[in-house]
Amino acid sequence: MQEFLNSLHHLIDPEKLLREGGFYLVVFVIFAETGLFFGFFLPGDYLLFLAGMFVATGKLDVSIYTLVFSLCAAAILGNFTGYWFGKKTGPVLYTRKDTFFFKKRYLKSAESYYQKQGAFALIMGRFVPIVRTFAPIIAGIVRLEFKKFAFYNISGAILWIFSLTLLGYFLGKSFARQIEEYLIYIIIGFILITTIPLLITFVKEKLSKNDNNN
Repeated sequence: MQEFLNSLHHLIDPEKLLREGGFYLVVFVIFAETGLFFGFFLPGDYLLFLAGMFVATGKLDVSIYTLVFSLCAAAILGNFTGYWFGKKTGPVLYTRKDTFFFKKRYLKSAESYYQKQGAFALIMGRFVPIVRTFAPIIAGIVRLEFKKFAFYNISGAILWIFSLTLLGYFLGKSFARQIEEYLIYIIIGFILITTIPLLITFVKEKLSKNDNNN
């Protein structure tokens, strides 16, 4: 699983996405990663950071207000889409065969995380790759009360978007030249931070399987 994710990170360059795709592509990527089950591999965390930094340095031609509120809207609508998808067709996913864009084990990992963390999975789970994609689908499958889901959805989106995007923006404003020089290390740092939870989950699954076999 980790090798697969690392390969996808190499294939999807967030800096290239920002330079070539611009504002609208960033908004679509955030919507897809938080609302479509095949969007789990998209580089959400450091794309948000870079988007904020690019606005600060003039490489992305929108205001920080437009960027932040548009991304919040995309993240909120994405989760509503995932919730609706889970409520309508979620059970079918458990019988769906694995494909390049879908693995049942990702769904089950997100379900396990959701069951252990509850509301926390929908708020802080925004910062965990794969979980932020599948958690709203799981919420739809278990038919979490819509008002509660809406509250967790909006709260999580605001926290996720504002924290990472504004961090990139203010660092870009304050340390533009230094940030440019160390950009590759920042991206690598984000990759490591966002993959740590996945590594922990992977190791736990391996240890659990070994214990069951023994």
